[in-house]
Amino acid sequence: MSEELTPATPETPENPENPEAAEPKPRKNGLYPAVTEELAANMKSGWADTELHGLEPIAQADRTSARRASLSARFPGERLVIPAGNLKTRSNDTEYAFRASTEYAYLTGDQTQDGVLVLEPAEDGHTATVYLLPRSNRENGEFWLDGQGELWVGRRHSLAEAEQLLGIPAKDVRELPTALTKATGPVRNVRGHDAGIESALTDKATAERDEELRVYLSEARAVKDAFEIGELQKAVDATVRGFEDVVKILDKAEATSERYIEGTFFLRARVEGNDIGYGSICAAGPHATTLHWVRNDGDVRRGELLLLDAGVETHTLYTADVTRTLPVDGRFNELQRKIYDAVYEAQEAGIAAVKPGAAYRDFHDASQRVLAEKLIEWGLLEGPVERVLELGLQRRWTLHGTGHMLGLDVHDCAAARTEAYVNGTLEPGMCLTVEPGLYFQSDDLTVPEEYRGTGVRIEDDILVTEDGNRNLSAGLPRRSDEVEAWMAAVKQG
Repeated sequence: MSEELTPATPETPENPENPEAAEPKPRKNGLYPAVTEELAANMKSGWADTELHGLEPIAQADRTSARRASLSARFPGERLVIPAGNLKTRSNDTEYAFRASTEYAYLTGDQTQDGVLVLEPAEDGHTATVYLLPRSNRENGEFWLDGQGELWVGRRHSLAEAEQLLGIPAKDVRELPTALTKATGPVRNVRGHDAGIESALTDKATAERDEELRVYLSEARAVKDAFEIGELQKAVDATVRGFEDVVKILDKAEATSERYIEGTFFLRARVEGNDIGYGSICAAGPHATTLHWVRNDGDVRRGELLLLDAGVETHTLYTADVTRTLPVDGRFNELQRKIYDAVYEAQEAGIAAVKPGAAYRDFHDASQRVLAEKLIEWGLLEGPVERVLELGLQRRWTLHGTGHMLGLDVHDCAAARTEAYVNGTLEPGMCLTVEPGLYFQSDDLTVPEEYRGTGVRIEDDILVTEDGNRNLSAGLPRRSDEVEAWMAAVKQG
């Protein structure tokens, strides 16, 4: 990776309102400590005009407009500030790949770093403006000297191009902090994404009011529109292909480690989508009993199970979240099948409970009841089942909730009020996971030795429909005999 330059400060302290005044500074220990006047002059000229014209709006532009209108109606007369966020440092002068904040992406469809959506109160609602970084400056050399300049990280859209794509007036984001500092009247900001914006609003916003905005935007995402459902299906379909990819290379994973599985799925996510929607859990053998095993550095052995929990994130940032527990050698042994079939039966009961008008908790309760009954049947718990459920005794081996909302975040709508989420009612358009599991830790002396080190989870993405539900991930078999047949067919090509 090349390194020569220090990123320029967007504004000079002497002239904070003039973005053009900033000049990139040489990097300490760079091989070129200075730029000659002749070179600077040469780099300013001889470049073709690359401005794009006649751009079509992004696919979700009408929907993001409607979302902003609903937001405007909810908070009349108040200035609303929703940042995309900034680059985060990984180490020294390298950054993590940027991912726009969910709230910003939901309201704009844009994914560029440092962007900020501002809704200014007006007589008939709000006027929306998206504040973005413009094209790299060619006069001061930013485009080739700055670490985030065009010749270093690629071209970004001009403000005029962004307006065509997003359907929102665009301005230079470097002017925004000063404007916000001078602003008057009530302000709400989505916190945690842009420290500079928060600093500019220090004496204007309150934590309580900002949290109300975040909660509203979280609840607004609960019911998905047709575009969002289509994106979720794309994410799931790509995920199904990613699982097939993994089955094809299990012999190579046996020769290496869980990381071969992780890398294989990641390739599919990057080829067909934007990224993985969350850290892939590639848990073989006893690692399957660790709920969020993302180290993925363990052995993959025949005769053991692989718990693969992974999801592709689409280019519009909607993610799938699917889990299958697979026998590494393609066949369940007797005990593995018994545990797997119990989880499958629990998932079947949970999925059946997903329907409009049902309490959100119903699918969890239905799944937990089946698992509790199995644990009693196997002699691991003393019944009756009502006592076990009341005391939560099954949780030693079931551990987690049976699902969550899904969308732009893998755990979508997380900031919603409890009465609107886990104590709420299912509606058509909601999408959630149903993912019961049983996990017998390697050091659990309360279960027979043969159970220890075995973990099973089955997870699917379920859309609530007008008359019931639809399993978006039905393309992946779930029943134990169907899983074995599917794996055999995939391996044969």
